[in-house]
Amino acid sequence: MIPAHTHGSPSSGVSSDLIALLPVLVAIAVYLAATAIGRQRGRSWPWFRTVFWIAGVLAAAAGFIGPLAAAAHESFVAHMATHLLVGMAAPLLLVLSAPMTLALRTLSVDPARRLSWLLRSPLARVLTHPVVAAALNVGGLWVLYRTPLYELMQRDVLVHLLVMLHVLAAGYLYTYALVGIDPSPHRSGFVRRSVVLVSSLAAHGILAKLLYAHPPPGVPVADAHTGARLMFTGGDAVDFVLMVLLCAEWYRATGRRLGATTTTMSVVRRTVTGARGGSRRTKGASS
Repeated sequence: MIPAHTHGSPSSGVSSDLIALLPVLVAIAVYLAATAIGRQRGRSWPWFRTVFWIAGVLAAAAGFIGPLAAAAHESFVAHMATHLLVGMAAPLLLVLSAPMTLALRTLSVDPARRLSWLLRSPLARVLTHPVVAAALNVGGLWVLYRTPLYELMQRDVLVHLLVMLHVLAAGYLYTYALVGIDPSPHRSGFVRRSVVLVSSLAAHGILAKLLYAHPPPGVPVADAHTGARLMFTGGDAVDFVLMVLLCAEWYRATGRRLGATTTTMSVVRRTVTGARGGSRRTKGASS
């Protein structure tokens, strides 16, 4: 068993949890305030997106504060549960809450333009490319579990915090690149996103099986087996939701294109029919 890093006295642990709770409360309060401002301007906001945001923030917070986060320093199973919450469930919920769309609707003109410029920037183009996002997300997990980084994060508080923040940010970028609802000027095509999703699912599953067969140093075999199974099944569940969302978006986009094509063909057909009818009437009149 890897020795868990300590946080000092119990009182210091409580105070650190209270400090970590502050950004959670701020994130929820800011989102709720933005929806209230929108209602005052006569712009309603779907209630379920607010639910997604609150659930996503709380899921992410569970990996940093609370009993599960504390247990993750000693138990590989608890650690894997925080990975699923922070790196997969929370990003999916946060992306579905469409925070950028809400911000663009709420901010005044100048801040909204700056945010729009940021979304169109070359950096955003690189980070939200599906291949790059997948490399940061799934590739980061391979680095975490197949190098001494996992053992280091269990020993060092700062490394643990940085790794968890990377897991959250990489998971969000990955989910946004695949099924993002917010505006994305650099959105990749459906085929590319589908290939990346399937490849990432396979890489995630292979890593889970590898952890089952070859646990990280210091992790008991029984914990490794349970944690690997949790990683495999929990990851597949979230990936299945991503597949459904991506296929639904693809279906809607294809339906719109087919509808537009059908409408265009109908207009052309009516135009041609009208031209032929007019030509017949002209010939009859001349004869």
